[in-house]
Amino acid sequence: MKLAIVTATRAEYGLLTPLIKLAVDDPDIDLDLIVTGTHLAEKHGHTIDFILQDGFPIKHEIPILEEGNDPYDISMTMANAISRFAACFRDDRPDAVVLLGDRTEMLAIACAAMNERIPIVHLMGGSVTEGAVDECVRHALTKMSYLHFTSTEVYRRRVIQLGESPDRVFFSGALSSDNVLNVPLYGEEEIRTMLGIPEGIPYIVATFHPVTLENSAEEQIEELLHAITERNGFYYLFTMANADTGGDLINQRIRQYSDCCKNVMLVSNLGMKKYLSAVKHAAMVLGNSSSGLMEAPVLGTPTVNIGDRQKGRIMAESVVNCLPYCDEIVSAMDKALKIPRKPSLLFGNGHAAETILTTIKKFFCSGQIDLKKKFYDIDLRLQ
Repeated sequence: MKLAIVTATRAEYGLLTPLIKLAVDDPDIDLDLIVTGTHLAEKHGHTIDFILQDGFPIKHEIPILEEGNDPYDISMTMANAISRFAACFRDDRPDAVVLLGDRTEMLAIACAAMNERIPIVHLMGGSVTEGAVDECVRHALTKMSYLHFTSTEVYRRRVIQLGESPDRVFFSGALSSDNVLNVPLYGEEEIRTMLGIPEGIPYIVATFHPVTLENSAEEQIEELLHAITERNGFYYLFTMANADTGGDLINQRIRQYSDCCKNVMLVSNLGMKKYLSAVKHAAMVLGNSSSGLMEAPVLGTPTVNIGDRQKGRIMAESVVNCLPYCDEIVSAMDKALKIPRKPSLLFGNGHAAETILTTIKKFFCSGQIDLKKKFYDIDLRLQ
């Protein structure tokens, strides 16, 4: 079968890597790897270079990203995605397209696929992020998709609750766990040398994204930086915010702060292996990125999760939640330092990619595809 996999961001590509590897090596799969979004933008690190370094064959490069990231720019990026992916799918039609997560550009790409009657395989549906527009985008993608693979059994049941038939919804575990459990990581001394993190001082990996259902990016990043000033006995390795509304403001403020502080560094992208290695040996993960909830617990690294961006997600015991205020953040950091470093298998055992690809092949090779989905009603009398 001809299978398209779309990647638009650095984080998403890292998650998709084990699935892409399996698809490339599978003789039954003709892979169309489509690269778009921030991968093609210099200001976001031109992360297509990481894909090329990994040796994966890229079938299409589709530029969609507008220069800014205010609401109008986000809408125009979505418009670009619909028109350009419509042309791609018309001229080079896959049997199915794999979309991961909950970003707005994925919703636009799904619209183009839906109009071409191309079945959508959705990864990581069913979770909840009450503080971000990702919440409604994720559930919209669920209803547009044919096959579903979730990172927990709870999320699987939630996708079924949205009316998707149980025989098309699978608990695969998270692809992030595949990476953590199967990729050999760098040792602490090695990763410190590679990234320029000084010896003799504990370090923290930090990422702070906009909370897209709040107009609070400026205030919240200032509170976080105040907390860092209070806890200046650490070296802070920041990765850049994503391309959501407010992301540029956050990156600019962290860059200004890092210029004045010797113990703060901002990087655009580390690549999957360097990032996971840095997290493994860090004192904690700090911020509001999903990686603090997904990858860090598998590595046994504690997380301080700030604010409401990830509110509603299932979380391991190694995650400390706090409000986005300096005193709350400092208190949460102190709690995180006392948490035992115990790896969690909450999001699977490291075989998600195998489950996903095997199931996709089973459906498409047996001719089971019927896009006229029936709404699956849960018998409320059993609840």
